[in-house]
Amino acid sequence: MRDPMPLAEMKNYLGRQEVPSDFDEFWNQQISELPSSFNYTLTPQNFGLTNIDCYELSFQGTNHSTVYAKCLFPKNSTNIPTVFNFHGYMGQSSDWSDLLQYPAVGYGIVAMDVRGQSGKSTDERSVTGNTVKGQIVRGVTSGRDNLFFKDVYLDVYSLIEIIAQQDFVDSDNLAVFGGSQGGALSLVAAALNPRIKKTAVIYPFLSDFKRVLEIGNRDEPYDELFRYFKFSDPLHLTEDKILDTLSYIDVKNMAHRIKSPVKLFTGLEDQVCFPSTQFAMFNRLNCDKKMYPLPEYGHEEMHVHVNDMIFNWLTDSKIQIKTQME
Repeated sequence: MRDPMPLAEMKNYLGRQEVPSDFDEFWNQQISELPSSFNYTLTPQNFGLTNIDCYELSFQGTNHSTVYAKCLFPKNSTNIPTVFNFHGYMGQSSDWSDLLQYPAVGYGIVAMDVRGQSGKSTDERSVTGNTVKGQIVRGVTSGRDNLFFKDVYLDVYSLIEIIAQQDFVDSDNLAVFGGSQGGALSLVAAALNPRIKKTAVIYPFLSDFKRVLEIGNRDEPYDELFRYFKFSDPLHLTEDKILDTLSYIDVKNMAHRIKSPVKLFTGLEDQVCFPSTQFAMFNRLNCDKKMYPLPEYGHEEMHVHVNDMIFNWLTDSKIQIKTQME
């Protein structure tokens, strides 16, 4: 099912719900309650690489959970600019070998495993309500303080702080990128942590939940929203309350907090994260921003030029973007 909203309407669309009046107060309070000194371990990994230092980072997240990340830096370097990469929903961080391109051009790269998904990070929370499928709804019936993604967002903030504290990292030159869930977390990183100076996003997840219900988007990542109502509240008596709670993790509501440049790549055939939900976030940005709409692409790998464009922008590399017509 293609997004039924005309593209002309999307260009001015701001989403189906407004930002909660205490949204910034809520997130500022959450951040203030994080420890002033993070409990972490940075363990060297010996892969026989002569020019790259590899580490496994582990740190204690909220709810006594443990978060892991892969970290690669050019060897014997100082003031290293660093890029954070976040993976898609239910996945895990990229393989070590896939991350090597960044140290090759003098950049660090950090890739976090989202807690409770396919990587090493753990989630030790105890929640009521539906935990059969999906994590958007995990904790939602217990209120905003118990949302699964609230803790993931705090993991993202904490990760950036830990890396910024390393004496070989240039804490004034940090960037983020990712697609789908990774795109959402990249936006969250820039919204919650002003250390982030560039954000590259491909078809971000977790935006405009009321619009998702309205369209009837039952694709795998959002199906859990529909399952909640089908099996817990078929009359939708709690819909307003559920959506009000989810509004605190809705990335379109994070947009006004982002002050650094953002580049967004949107497939107009996307049937997972519908384009209108992405425009709802983009149109709320008050920073330097640029959207790249791709009319033939859906929620899929964007192999032609997109990754090279992102790499050039994040690392100041000079890969030439050409077409067969040139």
